[in-house]
Order: sequence, then structure tokens, then C-alpha cells
Amino acid sequence: MRNPILVLALSAVLGTGLSTAVAAGETVDVYKSPNCGCCGKWVDHLKNAGFEVRSHNVMDVTAARKQLGMPDRLGSCHTAKVAGYVVEGHVPVADIQRLLKEKPKALGIAVPSMPPGSPGMESPKPVPYNTLLVQAGGETSVFAKH
Repeated sequence: MRNPILVLALSAVLGTGLSTAVAAGETVDVYKSPNCGCCGKWVDHLKNAGFEVRSHNVMDVTAARKQLGMPDRLGSCHTAKVAGYVVEGHVPVADIQRLLKEKPKALGIAVPSMPPGSPGMESPKPVPYNTLLVQAGGETSVFAKH
């Protein structure tokens, strides 16, 4: 292919298909409080990206987090599980897709607390935040900066 426009267009189409393919067929189990509105917005964020989501309303999100092995110090208002990984808090879909594509040896990823501007916590005054890669022993490293 020598036509650069055709190559660019084909790359864009294939790239889009790959990111959607990472989400397609993956089911995310979300453990959240039945009274939390921002958790529902995060679930919508996942569904809009093509994930199948099963929401589980629990009265004790902390207990669900603990059962999945995520350290309390990394806690947020909801915990999820996808493809064997734990996803804590308002993690952007792009980070989840990257996790599923790269398949690092880890417990999962987390966005501790509830940073304004993260998915489900939209705000006119967003703050910078990091998505952390969490190891089984609780050690963390920065996975993505937002």
C-alpha cells in the first residue's frame, strides 16, 4: 500500500477495532453501594465502551474489596473484577483495556479515593490523578497519569 491516506484510514479502523475487541466479550462484575450515583456513572462509562457489566449492590463495599484482595488504603466507592484482575475506583476504560491487552502479572489497578474529573466523577475542576498498578503484596507503581 503506497497511498498514505489509505494506510492512515486503515490503521485508524483497525486500531479502533482492536480497542473494542479488548472490551468485547469481557464481563465486569462491579460491587457498589445501592445508593451511590457516581458508581452508576462509572458503570455507564464501561458499558459505553462495550463491556458487559453485572452490578452487585452490596451494603459493605469494604468487605467486597477485602475479599478480592485490594488493600483498603487504595479504596474507593466501588470495586470490580474483570478477567481475573481487580479494578478499584474510578479507573478510565482506556486503562482497563490496556491492562487486558498487556496482561501484567498483578492483582489489578486502582484509582484511590474519588478524584474529581475521573470517569463518573466529572467536574468543572478536575484534578490530576494516577491509576496505580497493584501487585498481590500491595506494592504499587504508576500505571497511567491523568
